[in-house]
Amino acid sequence: QVQVVESGGGSVQAGESLRLSCKVTGLLLVGYEMAWFRQPPGKEREGISFVNWDGRITEYVDSVKGRFTISSGAAKNTMYLEMSTLKPEDTGIYYCAADRQRGAWADGAGWTHWGQGTQVTVSS
Repeated sequence: QVQVVESGGGSVQAGESLRLSCKVTGLLLVGYEMAWFRQPPGKEREGISFVNWDGRITEYVDSVKGRFTISSGAAKNTMYLEMSTLKPEDTGIYYCAADRQRGAWADGAGWTHWGQGTQVTVSS
């Protein structure tokens, strides 16, 4: 059974930093892509960052470029999101997704496995 677990969320002040982690277990693939999505309050879920199977290719949505850094762990079943200079508009539930089957990376419909999400709240 595949499990995807996020951790590291919390409440911070604007300008501070947080580090999110995601660990995937039970997925019997040699390599797979992973991504972070977030859902702000009252809004649709959006893809914010992507890392390919070997960690060499990363993508970011414009709103987080230069502030967020995605990386994969040495075991390739873990992923991190370093978030700096956080803004109130970064508030939301952050989800980890693994194993993209189709479509653009930012399209959540193409991802197979999801975590339960971790809350990030940034106050001004």
